[in-house]
Amino acid sequence: MAAAGEGTPSSRGPRRDPPRRPPRDGYGVYVYPNSFFRYEGEWKAGRKHGHGKLLFKDGSYYEGAFVDGEIMGEGRRHWAGSGDTFSGQFVLGEPQGYGVMEYKAGGCYEGEVSHGMREGHGFLVDRDGQVYQGSFHDNKRHGPGQMLFQNGDKYDGDWVRDRRQGHGVLRGADGSTYEGQWHSDVFSGLGSMAHCSGVTYYGLWINGHPAEQATRIVILGPEVMEVAQGSPFSVNVQLLQDHGEIAKSESGRVLQISAGIRYVQLSAYSEVNFFKVDRDNQETLIQTPFGFECIPYPVSSPAAGVPGPRAAKGGAEADVPLPRGDLELHLGALHGQEDTPGGLLARGHAPHCPGACQRVEQGCAEFTDVLLGPPPPGYHPFLFLDSLHKKAGGRSRGGLHPRGTPPTTQEPPGGSRPEGRATEEQAAAAHLGEYVLMIRDVTTPPFLGRRLPPAFKHLRVVAKRAGQPPHVLEEGPEASSSWQAAHSCTPEPPAPR
Repeated sequence: MAAAGEGTPSSRGPRRDPPRRPPRDGYGVYVYPNSFFRYEGEWKAGRKHGHGKLLFKDGSYYEGAFVDGEIMGEGRRHWAGSGDTFSGQFVLGEPQGYGVMEYKAGGCYEGEVSHGMREGHGFLVDRDGQVYQGSFHDNKRHGPGQMLFQNGDKYDGDWVRDRRQGHGVLRGADGSTYEGQWHSDVFSGLGSMAHCSGVTYYGLWINGHPAEQATRIVILGPEVMEVAQGSPFSVNVQLLQDHGEIAKSESGRVLQISAGIRYVQLSAYSEVNFFKVDRDNQETLIQTPFGFECIPYPVSSPAAGVPGPRAAKGGAEADVPLPRGDLELHLGALHGQEDTPGGLLARGHAPHCPGACQRVEQGCAEFTDVLLGPPPPGYHPFLFLDSLHKKAGGRSRGGLHPRGTPPTTQEPPGGSRPEGRATEEQAAAAHLGEYVLMIRDVTTPPFLGRRLPPAFKHLRVVAKRAGQPPHVLEEGPEASSSWQAAHSCTPEPPAPR
């Protein structure tokens, strides 16, 4: 028993505890008295020197080069609190020089660092996958740099403390490009934009918005524009700013011209020539600023490829094959039709009103050779009845001269034109009456996410007189009273003799 007891200590072997003093030279492990640090690695003259690993009680660590007891040279540092890890150059325990920082939250940085912060030139990928390459100062993007955003936008220009500021170029993922001044991450100062819709703007920007952008569309001309029946005319349009100046800094918006005819609820018998709507083809009413509503009416424009008057007339005749020379029949027979509110609807489908489009140049646009064609197939007009018959001097309602206008000297009573020629031309034109021109901003996609509100112009189609220019601007009480006498819903009393 004694022999066995004596041999027990030797069988366990000597107990090896970490030394209370750091090793002098070579490889060794040392736990500091505060128990927060533990070093395992190379020593020289009682100091950490060479390659080693320093562990912290909270789980952080550094592994790499040591010089005279200090963290110095190439190494890898992990911070348990943030979960971030830096691999690169160290000076006196801090990342200094060049290295790679991996962030627990996502993303990484590769480039120059100073005192543990991004400083100098580097390459940063954030948690959203956005990429920045350029200058840094005090851990922020600062100076010239390029950035690819998550949505595909690309920016190349100046930065100030993580914000785009100074001069820069932004190329949007949608194809839009802005070049100019920035402040606090928005367009600010002088700059130009080429929008993906084709709109261009060059001028002053304030807080990300053009300071001289258009806010409304204006159709030039008198309050009520009068045009001769069957004659083309021009429409001039301007884009205005809030204070009324022309938006000359802006070009490229796409404007579309369309038309409507006044919507009127008529009785079965009326002296006014309006249209009647098929009950199965009711159209949404268009509100106008003139105190009445309208419904769409087709606008012809050869430049836009819209069928001209004769093509539209041919379609109407194909829909209602009627005898030549009878204007009432050319306009659409009313026999057997129900009394419905006035309207313009083709049978089986809504009227196709594509209109003509023009691009704005320095805040202005012009529509030329605009023409209100004949009613398309299925349009059913209310006709001038007894009063028109009397004014025509007993002529049939299918007379060739509206309101009883006699033949001119250029067209002898016998008729030098082929039979029915005048009737065909008149049937191929818009009827006398009240119309509305509409100019809409159809820029696609909308410039900066917003389209301009539509503009309206009150239009009257009047009988064409010999020697009259296509676009007649009649103003004054005489012109107004003469038109109302022929076209208003309530006949005007005769003028005193």
